[in-house]
This record gives sequence, C-alpha cells and structure tokens, in this order.
Amino acid sequence: MNTIELTNMMGSDTICAVSTPPGRGGIAVIRVSGPEALDIVQKRWQGTPLADMDSHTVHLGHLLDSAGDILDQAVLTVYRAPRSFTGEDVVELACHGSTWIQQQVVQTLIDAGCRHAAAGEFTRRAFASGRIDLSQAEAVADVIEAQSRAAHHVAMSQMRGRYSDELKALREKLLHFTALIELELDFSEEDVTFADRSEVTALAREIHALISRLADSYRDGNAIRNGIPVAIVGQTNAGKSTLLNALLGDDRALVSNIHGTTRDTIEDTVIMGGTLFRFIDTAGIRQSSDAVERMGIERTWQAIDKANVVLWVIDVTSADTSMAHDILDRCAGKALIAVLNKTDLDDDVAARSELGDLMPPATPVVAISAKRDSDVDALRALIVETASLPDVDSDAVIVTNARHYQALTRARDAIARAIAALDSGLSGDLLDQDIRECLHWLGEITGTITTDNILSEIFSHFCIGK
Repeated sequence: MNTIELTNMMGSDTICAVSTPPGRGGIAVIRVSGPEALDIVQKRWQGTPLADMDSHTVHLGHLLDSAGDILDQAVLTVYRAPRSFTGEDVVELACHGSTWIQQQVVQTLIDAGCRHAAAGEFTRRAFASGRIDLSQAEAVADVIEAQSRAAHHVAMSQMRGRYSDELKALREKLLHFTALIELELDFSEEDVTFADRSEVTALAREIHALISRLADSYRDGNAIRNGIPVAIVGQTNAGKSTLLNALLGDDRALVSNIHGTTRDTIEDTVIMGGTLFRFIDTAGIRQSSDAVERMGIERTWQAIDKANVVLWVIDVTSADTSMAHDILDRCAGKALIAVLNKTDLDDDVAARSELGDLMPPATPVVAISAKRDSDVDALRALIVETASLPDVDSDAVIVTNARHYQALTRARDAIARAIAALDSGLSGDLLDQDIRECLHWLGEITGTITTDNILSEIFSHFCIGK
C-alpha cells in the first residue's frame, strides 16, 4: 500500500462516535480522533486547557453544548499522536450514560467541526497509521465478539501480534528463498553456486510445513470462534430433545412420548470447560413415509456431516438396532460418543451387549438419565475431552478467520508448486513466480497487499465506535 493510499485512508478530517454499547448506562464514552481532535474538544470543554495536558492523562471538567451551557460533568482522557490507538490525536470523553446526553455530546462535537465516524473507522485509521496490521485489526472485532474463554484467548493472541509474528517469520523465509533463486538467475551463465538445489528444496519444504500448520489449525479455530458443533442423533423417542434440555439447563426443545415429534434441527449454545459448544438436536432416524419427516431426517444426516462431535443417543429400554448401521456409516471418521439413555427406567445397561458389539473400537460409552439429569455432568466432561481442542492460551497461534484460511491455502498451493518444480529440475524463473504468489497471499492477511474493497468489507462489520 503506497503513501497516497494510506493518507486517503487516514483522512484529513476529525471523527467522533460513542464507543460504548448502545443504550442507557452509568457511563458512556465518546471517542474523538483526528488532526483537530484537541482543538474541537477544547471548544466544548470547561476545565484545564487541552493544550496544557500531557498525553495519557485524565482530567475532570464540564462539557458544554453549542450554546455554551453546561451539558454534563465529564472525565476527559487525552492521547497525543502518535501514542494513541489510531496514531492520531485522540480524546475520550466519559460522560453520564443517558442516551439523550450521549446524543447531545456527539451533536455538539459535530457542530464544532467533527464528522460522525463510519463503522470500524477508528480501527481502520489504526491500521492505516501502521499501529496494527490487518490481522490485528480483525482481531479487535473478535475480542469484542468473543463468547468464551478460548475464543477470547485466541483473539487476544492475534491482537497482540503473535499471529503477525508467525507470518513475518514466514515472509522472511520466503524472501530468503526468492533471493537465492534470483541470484541463481543473475549468475546462471557464471560458474558460481550460491545454494544447491537440496538446500533450496529443504527451505521450501520447511515453509510448506509452517503454512500447513497454520492452515490446518483453522478447523479448531473456527470451532472455537463460532462454537464446536455437536450433533445429537439417534432413533425416534430416544430422548434427544430431553438431553439437549439437560445439557443447556433449559427447556429449549419440545419433549413428547410421541415418535417423530422433532421434524427439524434445533440449535443452542453453552460454554463448557471455557469453550463454546453448539448443540444441534435433530429429527429421529427411522424409516418413514411422511414427506416432512423424511426432510427432517435428511437434515439430521447433514448435521452429522457438519459436526465435530456426534452424540448417538440410545434408548436402553428398547435397544432397537435397526438403524444402527446407517448411523455408524454416516459417523465414520467423526468423534462419536454413545449415550445410553433412560437408565432411570432400566439401569441394567451391561445386559445390552448387542449395542456394545455394534460400536467401533474405543468408542466412549456413557450411561445417563437425561430426564433425571443423572450422570449428565460426566457426559459434559466427556464431550470436552472428546472435542480434543489444542491448549488455548494468550500465546496460542490458531487461525479463526475464513479469509485468512483461504489465503493460507492458496499460499500453500503456490509453495507446493515450487517444490514440485524443484523436484522436476525446472528453471528458477518458474520458481520465482510461485514464491511471489505465495508472498502475495500472505500479504493479503496482514494488509501489506490489499484493496479498498477488501478493507471496506472487513471494517463494515465493526461497530461504529471501534
């Protein structure tokens, strides 16, 4: 991105917006950023002159309306460029949280010379000023949207630059690779060797492995960010909806003794072990001539396909195995837990040997009574264990963003072509083209290579005050 593009993105005007959530509260924060932030706020400030304030200091005073009357008592914090979130002069005004006061403060700032900020414009200016790269900017939104400890840890790691550091190290390796290839091209007619093909190939394979590790982490990262999908399946009247209610601690799904009550999927989320899980109750699996029920059963199969974990709920009072092979075939390769339900009606689970014989080796089996909430805690612990998520802390580098995953897969394809070219003994100019493409896709993640369309799409999803 060139200097002109950065200047245009930064803007020469000064913006303002409410940064706290919409609605009434004890305190609201209005943020002002831009080259005239201090001068504009001074027009509406009664207290210590802003010109006398040091950066990162807090002051008590009064906000004035456009007529010069006192609007509210407020706390003002000043951040002088470039030591601010946006890299510009920034003033934050903490006033009382009345929605009317918030509206009046923003209006009086606009009357004094501000423009109302667009969605994500503060973070976009932080990116444009070089305070953060694009992946860190996206992490700001992820921190705000985090619904679990694990999602928060991953987002914080990305916002602090751990992910960016990984990409920077990859970029340096790729530039070294390119340098070796270009030297080979420059001195192709000379009897000079800068690096043999085995060294270059080893470097290319190392880069491929690093990119693959990041790309492969997306499966876990996406689940952490959006909730690990857990499909609750089984034959009709096995207690699937009762189990969903027990796991959620709420009567979310309709429960009935009538077979085929659930005709569609029902979803809800709950946090277990610091991670968000998304439970999907499904239509009971059986042979049916009812067109609507068959549509529901088809959605059950689709839920299994999309799930990370499948809970196969089995009614121990009937032990009907007529659909067992269909269920197991669809669950092949999935993390499967066999849930033997209704032990309050029949606790002789050991006698159900025909069920155990059907299970794949090492399939976890847990006996519960969803209706009585008996041993459901043991099932919760087993679900967390079976999900097999990596240890997530504030230093974890896990890809959670679909845009990043797409760019990484394309970068991996490019370096794979370079490796194939090396193995085939192709010329360096072909290798150089693939490496530059790999660099391009990594640059799209951090924003060193980007377009206004991509930036507009990313920042349009931010809240106004961020």
